[in-house]
Amino acid sequence: MRVSTLTRYPVKSMLGQPLEEALLATAGLPFDRRYGLLDATTGLVATAKHPRLWRRLLQYTASVEDDRVRVTAPDGHALDVDDPRLPDELAADLGRVVTIAAARPGGAEVERPDPEDVLEHGVEHEVAAPTLEISMGSAADTFVDYAPVHLITTATLDHLGMDAQRYRPNLVVESDTAPFAETDWVGRELTVGEATLRLVLPTPRCSVPTLEHGDLPRAPEALRPLLSGNRVDVPGFGVLPCAGVYAEVVRGGTVRRGDAVALV
Repeated sequence: MRVSTLTRYPVKSMLGQPLEEALLATAGLPFDRRYGLLDATTGLVATAKHPRLWRRLLQYTASVEDDRVRVTAPDGHALDVDDPRLPDELAADLGRVVTIAAARPGGAEVERPDPEDVLEHGVEHEVAAPTLEISMGSAADTFVDYAPVHLITTATLDHLGMDAQRYRPNLVVESDTAPFAETDWVGRELTVGEATLRLVLPTPRCSVPTLEHGDLPRAPEALRPLLSGNRVDVPGFGVLPCAGVYAEVVRGGTVRRGDAVALV
């Protein structure tokens, strides 16, 4: 197995930045989910998991240039993430007032509608949106969903017939395993280049993979095979459609595209 792609997402729910190499540390890839938008009304973290409110974020791109995070709008113009104009521009486009946080508040939560409700009723329909605490598997103050690293295999992506971008992984692992084999790796360690990961939880899927991502169109079929063919008992969360796994970093180190990946 090898590292096929390496990607970080400096602002939660925005498109990410592909990398050739990076130093993987306890908090994950440098700048990954470093920033999040907070809804000024509710205090909740903005995420495309609630597509009626926040799917527009998937038309923005966040990248790192000279250790500064830049946010590129759908029309192509870019601002630094700490530019005081950015919150107003985002609010005007999103229709909700937001603040930009460089550290996750304690107990930070997102709204996460059931993806089956979103598929049934559509992204504009108002459906129940229970709240969920994020980053419960991470000691860092970043805005990861659960643990510092998220990975998925090419075998799973090929089976689904979908672009990896829809599932927002940090690592895509090239493998000739069976689809969803990474789910069976939970509890084991994985060497990735110079780093070692411990796989801690299957990745439950919300409606995000079905949404537009930049130029990628809507794709309900990005989720339906998981609903019918890969429901997994996720400890603490219930039986949910899953693809990919979350991991914690046991030993940090440099990871490059093409590096060998092996189960310990």
